[in-house]
Amino acid sequence: MRTRLPLAETIRSRRSVRRFRPDPLPDSLLDEILDTAVEAPSSWNFQSRSVVAVRDPGNREALARAANGQRQVREAPVTLVFVAETDSWREALDDICGTAVRNGAWNDGCARTTATAGAGFQDDLAARGLLREYAVKDAMIAATYVMLAAADAGLGTSPMNGWDEAEVKKVIGAEHRDDLAAALLLSVGRPAERRAHPGRRPRGHTVFGERHGRALV
Repeated sequence: MRTRLPLAETIRSRRSVRRFRPDPLPDSLLDEILDTAVEAPSSWNFQSRSVVAVRDPGNREALARAANGQRQVREAPVTLVFVAETDSWREALDDICGTAVRNGAWNDGCARTTATAGAGFQDDLAARGLLREYAVKDAMIAATYVMLAAADAGLGTSPMNGWDEAEVKKVIGAEHRDDLAAALLLSVGRPAERRAHPGRRPRGHTVFGERHGRALV
């Protein structure tokens, strides 16, 4: 018998919504959801991402204009801007390594290796122009955690592309930071609509074994 996982049911039932009720989210609920972003894994555990919660009506209006007028930014009580931090690894990593050692996750040798080899890995990414790509990946993992946590709490989310990055960065006060990039906008709130599942292609169309295009058997 196939095991049914509660998380899998949350994933299957989650839909992207476009209409939101204006009800504000309790701070405690928003904090709990944002805590899941902090828990998201990242390359080398360097945590090269951050989240800006935009709740002020004037800032949400400016963010909506930056997002080509998408109404969910105006309607939802909060829109989260997931930020890729391309150079955060250049800062001292003592807090990351020290916490991992204290938690028993890493020994001293692993911490030293992470601080040196990890930084070398990032240097290589920089040389190949890939720092932004890797930081965006970290930010997107965090955004996925938040979408699932919000769905589990009965909230709706709307992940968005289609915005002017320079304008988004102005709204969140990051226009002067070339090391920061907007990875995703995610409106969060109580849904004002029910959306049907649009369907997905059969698993055999997108899931393969060993080689792309080979059926998983």
